Amino acid sequence: MNYISVMERYHEYKEAIHELMASIIAGSFDKNFFEDEQLLSDSMNWLSSHYPFIELMFTLDKHGVQNSHNFSHNKLRKKTANKGKGTDRSYRPYYIKASENEHIVVTEPYLSSSSHNLCISTAIKYTDNSGAVIGILVIDIDLAHAIEFLMGDIKRKQFHPFFSVIYTSIVIGLFFIVAILLFSAGNEIVSLIITPSPEDLKIKPFGIIIFLTLALAIFDLGKTTIEEEVLMQKDILRHSSTRRTITRFIATILIAVSIEALLLMFKSVLGSSEYLVNAVAMMATSVGLLIGLGIYVYLGAKAEVLLKQQTTSQIRTG
Repeated sequence: MNYISVMERYHEYKEAIHELMASIIAGSFDKNFFEDEQLLSDSMNWLSSHYPFIELMFTLDKHGVQNSHNFSHNKLRKKTANKGKGTDRSYRPYYIKASENEHIVVTEPYLSSSSHNLCISTAIKYTDNSGAVIGILVIDIDLAHAIEFLMGDIKRKQFHPFFSVIYTSIVIGLFFIVAILLFSAGNEIVSLIITPSPEDLKIKPFGIIIFLTLALAIFDLGKTTIEEEVLMQKDILRHSSTRRTITRFIATILIAVSIEALLLMFKSVLGSSEYLVNAVAMMATSVGLLIGLGIYVYLGAKAEVLLKQQTTSQIRTG
């Protein structure tokens, strides 16, 4: 999930994300965290096992200076182990908001200095009976993983590397076919140059164009597949992503069919009139594909706008 998708999802489900973070810090808070780092570490281990999107957990004193080490999940543990203690966090938004409020606070998204991912922090201030500030507990979460958790998309993400390997293998096979077609076209060109004949000059160029056209179409298909399914971090739950993928695939087929129709047209003009009906049929197919694609894109875009409006109204009323 890319940053733009993460921010869009965040604004859609902002209230749910904030409520989740507030419930996590409220349920895990213990005043002994400010005195016992082992208890803080045990709590972090428990939280990360149940909420894998939680990145960091630490405490601050009343001046915003970190008085515990960073406690994190397994992936960040090597980077953050025995770090953070004594660091001045008084300029950070979670300290500023927590020091000014008596209730749980949640920040807006920002780039984490530990993981370099988009994250948000929740914090709670603890005071004694006299109202003096004892400290502040802070929990950071990976925003993208939290959204995946809320949307039930974690299992699919776990299988994504496997899917990428399969798609890559298929694309390598397609590129191998492209190489064969280019080699065949090259052989035809060489033979046409070395031993030209009037009959070959009329027929062979069409065969070469067919080889090159098929190579172009198959290469574009492989390129689209590798870009959409492996290289790009697309949001499959977003209708625009699915619509873009389908549009690119249909456009590839449309180009190939149109070129083949033109070739048949040229052949019919050069004397092979039996190809004229097939050429007209293929051109009509191209027009039908183009019209169908236009209707699909138009209706898909309208449906997505209506869906966004419905989701926004549900979130506001909920």
